[in-house]
Amino acid sequence: MTQDGTTTGATGTAGTSGAHGTAGASGTAGAWATKARGSLTRYRVLAWVTGVMLLLLLCVEMVLKYVVHSPVADAFAWIPYAHGWIYVVYLVTVFDLWATMRWGFGRLVTMALAGVVPVMSFVLERRVHAQALARIDAAAPRSPAAPGPVEG
Repeated sequence: MTQDGTTTGATGTAGTSGAHGTAGASGTAGAWATKARGSLTRYRVLAWVTGVMLLLLLCVEMVLKYVVHSPVADAFAWIPYAHGWIYVVYLVTVFDLWATMRWGFGRLVTMALAGVVPVMSFVLERRVHAQALARIDAAAPRSPAAPGPVEG
């Protein structure tokens, strides 16, 4: 079995793209691509939410609490708890995408750390999205009628 979830036969790799494989093999690649696109979408959403919550934690609560010494900081005491639980969900999406894409262990560690290093989740999300989408499209290209993300 190859990294994209397809099988190899005696003549080479079958199902690496819909145009080159047999009907059954391209169906396998198509099913993997659908699963991978779902994992990628969930990861992207949680990467942004985790990054925003971390910035709120650092910029709002920590500044009010330790720099300004404002009593208003108590109103934002929920932010660390929210970020903690969102980070747990983020880790689940990271693991799901990592397992689906069958990347190396270093990529898993880097993606997990992106949720606790300020701004890193935004930077890494963009890189991971580009690499994953290129790999997904290579395995099972979209049909021309299928809507896709707008590159910008």
